[in-house]
Amino acid sequence: MKKALFLLLSLSLWVSTSQAKIVRIFIDKTELYANGRQFGSAGQYQRLTGRAFGEVSPSDIHNSIIQDIALAPRNARGMVEYEMEFVLLKPLDLNKSNQLLFYNVPNRGNVFPADTSLMKRGYIYLWSGWQGDIFGDNKLKIKVPVATQDGKEIIGSLHTEFIVSDKTPTQNLSAGAFSAQFHKAYETVSLNNTTATLTRRIHAADEPELVPHNEWAFADCTQETFPGKPSTTQISLKDGFDPNYIYELNYTAKNPLVLGLGFAATRDIVSFFRYSQQADNLLANQTKAAIGVGVSQCGNFLRSFLHLGFNADEADKPVFDGVNVHIGPRRITLNVRFGRPGGGGMQHEEVLFPGNEAPFTWASTKDPLSGIEGGILDVCQQQGFVPKIMHTLSSTEYWQSRMSLRTTDVYGTKDLDLPENLRIYLFASTQHTPAFSANINKLTGFPSNPNNYMDAWRALQIALERWVMEGRTPPKSIYPTIKGKTLAKGSEIGWQPMANVPFRGLVNGIEVRDFGPEFDEKMMSGILSEKPIVSKDKQYTVLVPKVNADNNELGGLTTLTQRVPLGTYTGWSLRKAGYGESDLAVLEGMYIPFAKTKAERLANSDTRLSLQERYQNERKYAKKVKKAALKMIKQGLMLPEDAEREIKKAENLKLF
Repeated sequence: MKKALFLLLSLSLWVSTSQAKIVRIFIDKTELYANGRQFGSAGQYQRLTGRAFGEVSPSDIHNSIIQDIALAPRNARGMVEYEMEFVLLKPLDLNKSNQLLFYNVPNRGNVFPADTSLMKRGYIYLWSGWQGDIFGDNKLKIKVPVATQDGKEIIGSLHTEFIVSDKTPTQNLSAGAFSAQFHKAYETVSLNNTTATLTRRIHAADEPELVPHNEWAFADCTQETFPGKPSTTQISLKDGFDPNYIYELNYTAKNPLVLGLGFAATRDIVSFFRYSQQADNLLANQTKAAIGVGVSQCGNFLRSFLHLGFNADEADKPVFDGVNVHIGPRRITLNVRFGRPGGGGMQHEEVLFPGNEAPFTWASTKDPLSGIEGGILDVCQQQGFVPKIMHTLSSTEYWQSRMSLRTTDVYGTKDLDLPENLRIYLFASTQHTPAFSANINKLTGFPSNPNNYMDAWRALQIALERWVMEGRTPPKSIYPTIKGKTLAKGSEIGWQPMANVPFRGLVNGIEVRDFGPEFDEKMMSGILSEKPIVSKDKQYTVLVPKVNADNNELGGLTTLTQRVPLGTYTGWSLRKAGYGESDLAVLEGMYIPFAKTKAERLANSDTRLSLQERYQNERKYAKKVKKAALKMIKQGLMLPEDAEREIKKAENLKLF
């Protein structure tokens, strides 16, 4: 028995390369999850941590789209290798599983915790590393090769950006607004900074000003004063990086990683656990379907994964039967030389970063501005493996990520029809990631938005499960439309002025951009030029949700919080003085509480009814919460156990 256990924990498991291209699995650790806690009828769970060793053929049609795959080193079989870390969380007794493989894409190597409600239903969770430029402890990583040209280093121009929230002397060369300090930097070819340029500006629309070369260096000043210790991977500023500025660096980098292998590796590990008949597959014959879930950056990853054709494995079998793209309306720059998949393209941050180009839509459309024709699902349709899709969103994705272009024409004049396999749900009046509490945000000076959409998301996730596993139709799409008069330009949403609350109607617009002759905007692949050419005469019309008299949004899926509101909840906010004042604040929203009494409201010239006028007392407030929660259960938008928790919370809430 001990010998068998030892083999399970440490034996390298070989599988036939005629299967998905995972050639070896190594289990590093096996443990009972959560100290052996029971999860409903699924019982106890087992957590396995391991590494998967894979290889792909550069000439295979399933892999040839990977940027620089032909320039990657090969093994004796002519294959390109990778090594990825993974975590598998499964019922200890697989007979208690619902046989759904639930692939949860790690965000920057971070594993999102498994949802208790889903575990009770017997989900088999899988996470695996896909982002080759991640490092650090407690992060799932993947090792991918460096591309070379005829055995020589590849160099190229790289545009990067630095935005800080606190004054700091040193930044990693890859430390963009969304990359932080856990991304491997592409090294500069020279420590002589006269070969590079650093600029700064306060607002995204400002003309950049040059930072003199004697005021910055390729160096580390975390332990030494400027000019610090020379470094090929860090940059330091004499007086430190100021939160009020956007800094842009153009330099010559070397040794690009073949990051696009992350798509193939994800395809291969899901396919392996789904289809491999080898006895060494711990899930052999135990999965009936697979769903992929990606949040934010990872939602963008899944859109690109589908668009580039990775939903068919090398044996031409489907990878995902269902997909939930959550708060991710863009595509990701993973399949790009010197790619930085952490990039954002927000109104203030990384404005000229790619990822927001046509095609925007899931179904095929013709974009008359760029001339690009197509849709995210084109290749899936050609392969015959179109998954069932739920696209769930916060309102921040409308203000910051141009979500309306996924459901309207490019001029914002008409709604587009959605494919039958697609549902879109906007969680109205929410921010990108709900705040745990309404604490003051340092960038804006306002409380962050605590309107939590997770209860509704959880109910929709189970609806996706039933759609995939049982063919049961989920709730109809719920999102703002032109026809429904719930979608408008930012300055025309019906915003009611509120004292001391700035409103500009500012939306993150976009024009057609050309990133150079070696970059394919349609496929989001290739080699970027140093700076794109922007066609100012070819501007897209971006629309956002209209609001009601409380300045809460119309047309979307209203959460329990918004159905019985305590204030105004927005998916946007503006930066305060000292932080790029009046630009949109990254992925932040606001919470502006209602006045407690009519007298307080009138004293503040607040047109919104007070809590007293709305609810009279706590008992009536709790009664309205209960009524709204029961209705959401009936609509399939809330689970009974979540409703019970929120009703109890309302019954104990002190409003006055």
